[in-house]
Amino acid sequence: MKITTWNCNGALRKKFGALEKLQTDIYVIQECENPVLTKNLKYQEWSNNHLWIGDNKNKGIGIFARAEIDLVQLDWSNTYKDHTVKYFLPCRVNDQFNLINVWAHRNNSPNFGYIGQLWKYLQTNRDKFNNLILTGDLNSNTIWDQWDRWWNHSDIVRELSELGIQSLYHQFFDEEQGQESQPTFYLQRKLEKPYHIDYAFASEPIAERLVKIEIGSVSEWLEISDHLPLTFELS
Repeated sequence: MKITTWNCNGALRKKFGALEKLQTDIYVIQECENPVLTKNLKYQEWSNNHLWIGDNKNKGIGIFARAEIDLVQLDWSNTYKDHTVKYFLPCRVNDQFNLINVWAHRNNSPNFGYIGQLWKYLQTNRDKFNNLILTGDLNSNTIWDQWDRWWNHSDIVRELSELGIQSLYHQFFDEEQGQESQPTFYLQRKLEKPYHIDYAFASEPIAERLVKIEIGSVSEWLEISDHLPLTFELS
């Protein structure tokens, strides 16, 4: 099975054709519009097997799969101590494993924006974090850790590791967090501002099945998004 995560930077209805060359089974997309409410019939047809959530019809997160793949949305909590976190879309795939689409959002939080949102989601749903893949735009990297907080990127990586969940990119390329040689994001689409902020984490039994992982090329993707797609294949 091949899975691609990509922050499309909006207007997926105009960009989904670019994904077809990847020949992926499941697309995990951030910043995409609701296929049900779009007037683009081709986008609707392409999205005939999908799940989607968002605060407005133009920008949310979605999971799009081939017709033969069964997706069941899971009713996991997105509330931590009366605070709603976003965006997280968990689902069950073919009744075999859980898949979580993540777009770590600022969410108007003065202290727990971005990676702090994932930290809260993890605390709330920790007992469900097994036999899963968590993938998407975390808007985070170890290079931005702050000394005076306990929900840094490195803290999340450590907590996930304690649950037997590892980053597939770092496993495959044998690189350390914060030392990534391949960026996934270019701020303002400028080549001089590269960062690695898109990830795929998986429970150990799933990670052991990793065959291949690739990041899309700048020449193909940067003209349509500030993020590059990350695709991984499982045996």
